[in-house]
Amino acid sequence: MASNSELACVYASLILHDDGVEVTGEKISSLISAAKVDIEPFWAGLFAKALEGRNIGDLVSNIGSASAAPAAATSAAAAPAAAEEKKAEKAPESDPESDDDMGFGLFD
Repeated sequence: MASNSELACVYASLILHDDGVEVTGEKISSLISAAKVDIEPFWAGLFAKALEGRNIGDLVSNIGSASAAPAAATSAAAAPAAAEEKKAEKAPESDPESDDDMGFGLFD
């Protein structure tokens, strides 16, 4: 479970990103102190370092995916095989023992 310090840094980072401001430890700290939230001093620098060089918009849009890049590569490689499987599934074979073939249904 995330601590209040972690959540404050996450929200501050998202606010800075949304405003188009560079995410730095100093800016995270100043935003958090303006909100009158007490955090350990290392959190702001830790978050700034973790987000350095990353596209925060991509991180936000990929929430919930364990690893977006390997998953995308795997799905791209599996796409032709999946298309062939769908073609095979489209040709339904009649089951000789289905109720429709026997002349009665659920509401007859």
